[in-house]
Amino acid sequence: MSCQKRSKVLSFFTDFFTYETTKSVVVKSWSVGIINRIVQLLIIVYFIGLVPVCLCKAYQNIDTGIESAVMTKVKGFGLYNNQVMDVADYVVPTQGASVFCIITKLIVSENQTQSFCMFRPAHACFRCSDLLTPASDVQTCSRLLQMFRPAHACVKTWFPSLLLYFRSPMKEAENFTIFIKNSIRFPMFNVTRGNFPSNIDEKYIKTCKYDPVHNPSCPIFRVGDILKYTNESFNTIASTGGEIGINVGWVCDLDQSEEECKPSYSFTRLDDVFQDNKVSKGYNFRFAKYFRSPDGTEYRTLHKAFAIRFDILVSGKAGKFNAVPTVINVVAAFTSVGLGTVLCDLILLNFLKGAEQYKAKKFEEVRKRSPALPDVPGEPTTP
Repeated sequence: MSCQKRSKVLSFFTDFFTYETTKSVVVKSWSVGIINRIVQLLIIVYFIGLVPVCLCKAYQNIDTGIESAVMTKVKGFGLYNNQVMDVADYVVPTQGASVFCIITKLIVSENQTQSFCMFRPAHACFRCSDLLTPASDVQTCSRLLQMFRPAHACVKTWFPSLLLYFRSPMKEAENFTIFIKNSIRFPMFNVTRGNFPSNIDEKYIKTCKYDPVHNPSCPIFRVGDILKYTNESFNTIASTGGEIGINVGWVCDLDQSEEECKPSYSFTRLDDVFQDNKVSKGYNFRFAKYFRSPDGTEYRTLHKAFAIRFDILVSGKAGKFNAVPTVINVVAAFTSVGLGTVLCDLILLNFLKGAEQYKAKKFEEVRKRSPALPDVPGEPTTP
């Protein structure tokens, strides 16, 4: 191996096993020093104080994949159209699901039977004016004929149609109670919780009513109180119907006792965006009960129901200490402290007097000497 090649190999290893360090310049400036310390302090407070503790607890693992089950039960008796109504009459569906309706007003058409509407008098069907006497039924028949024209000359439908008058809502519905039983599980930590303490007794359940201040753990909610929390009038929503959301929120710090993992409740009018809409306002639906007379004729009672629909919405997250996010957060904090140096350099290089002097101290320009030219006497030799 030639001497030149041997020198290059030796130079490579020599350069590889060297240590380089940054050049530090100490600036005796009160203003820059104060700015630097303030910026560093703000960064440290943000990363070590606000982020981990107050904002998102960055030292924890977070589980938002909550598993939830909800069971509901409504209780109360009402008087409507001289009839006593219980849960079998005004709750739909009856299975105790997380979405259910409490019927507050009914429009009833009794003894409906199927009859024919005719398209043209020439056919062997009765005319609407001959078959039906109420004006509303004539209109219903005419709409059906227009809908099916010209495929059918005669249309069979239920008559008499729904009567277009309104009764006042069931006042007792304001005092009905809703029992909510909610169990949740955070699979990441295998923690299961319920929305009321397991040690409560039967006497407490029979007498308590939810209150956000004095009784926040009670799982029984009065309908009138729920509407009050949403700033809604019972008379208005009971007349037109509406949709109310009951939000069950679980925010749990599992570094503390699991007994401290409790839900919070909030209430909102979900269909509030449609209240100013003249086309579709409130909430209503139809259902029928069918019967058969002794001669075999089928008839039915049709109900148009105005109801308050309740949606139980469950959300939550849980956090627990973990070393990995803690280390990541600490490293990010110390790395971000260097932003103070960047800001101070910008100020020194561009906005303060003596910026040129600072540049000369901070940046050192090294020129590569050409090997073909001899050293100039008196000029310092550059490496």
